[in-house]
Amino acid sequence: MSADLSTRDWSTDYDIFDPAYVTEPYPVWDALRRTCPVAHSDRYGASWLPTRYDDVAAIARDVEHFSSRSVSVITPPQDEEEALPLGLPPISSDPPVHTWSRRLLLPWFSHQRVASYEDLTRELCRRLASDIADRGRGDAAVDYAQQIPARVIAGLLGVPADLADTFTGWVRDVLEFAHDPQRRRRGRDGILTYLTQEIELRKDNPGDDLISDLLHAEVDGEPVPDSHVLGTAALTLIAGVDTTWSSIGASLWHLATHPSDRARLLAEPELMPTAIEELLRAYSPVTMGRIVTADVEVAGCPMRAGDRVLLNFPAANRDPAAFENPDTVLLDRTENRHAAFGLGIHRCAGSNLARMELRVALEEWLSAIPEFRLDADAEVTWAGGQVRGPRTIPVVVG
Repeated sequence: MSADLSTRDWSTDYDIFDPAYVTEPYPVWDALRRTCPVAHSDRYGASWLPTRYDDVAAIARDVEHFSSRSVSVITPPQDEEEALPLGLPPISSDPPVHTWSRRLLLPWFSHQRVASYEDLTRELCRRLASDIADRGRGDAAVDYAQQIPARVIAGLLGVPADLADTFTGWVRDVLEFAHDPQRRRRGRDGILTYLTQEIELRKDNPGDDLISDLLHAEVDGEPVPDSHVLGTAALTLIAGVDTTWSSIGASLWHLATHPSDRARLLAEPELMPTAIEELLRAYSPVTMGRIVTADVEVAGCPMRAGDRVLLNFPAANRDPAAFENPDTVLLDRTENRHAAFGLGIHRCAGSNLARMELRVALEEWLSAIPEFRLDADAEVTWAGGQVRGPRTIPVVVG
């Protein structure tokens, strides 16, 4: 399915949840860059959508005019502020709160800490890939990519890994179905109720995990508020599951549909680090929201205080003005200043972890399943909105 520009004027009525757009948004972005590089839509509470790298980068770095207090791609329900009074720090915080809240989080995603998660991740990937190889077929998204990040994040938060499917369901409700108020609320309430209980348990029984660490941290001599701990724990779960699942899935979809790239990675495993950056660029999953704090103009478009802007990092990474042959995956692309992890002060704190999970997932899959293809009798499906990625990738081994 391809996005059909004739169904609407995408410059004034885009819909990031449109199934055709979710499946293949690239023609929409190409057309908008040529005709209306900053589009507008009244859907889901109204927003602006920049599609050029330079515009996206300028907005991401302008914290004076663009606030992160609401990073959703739609106008959230009114009761969401009551449920999360401090939002999801640090991603939804502006300076100065952003500065200290990010500082508390970063040690948990340092190179050294991430290296300590690798053996667990590799063992999990090896087992999952082996199961698919033994069956001779499987779903690279559901049976593999989906299973990895939820279990890794569970270990970081100190919660049971056997709840991974429950966590994934909640995160899907919050992100994939953000435009469905009932599902969004169900996912949000599930996450917050569970994590609130965990926070109370850690007060008397702390462990070696992120929640316990935050509960016993101090800022300016004062303990971190429980509502801040709750927001950061919820962010870690929400941001750490769907984004990495989508990146792993999209990368496997690419290798299933581009056998020459798969063969090259098998023949030249030293290309893996560069290949990962290229796959992240080409299939960037995340779009983030910003709120205009004061009237400002971007690329000739006057934006008013209170407007919502969608930082379309995936479109920025396909901009021909920023990347040569942007729609072609070049596994050895060396000049690759992609924005898959964002730009500016809110650049993804978990990028080290995401890179490790993606690398290990591809290495173990290719080791167990060097030859595979899409199942011609089944359908590949995609989800979009805040995070875009494949939800089903039926494959046949061999």
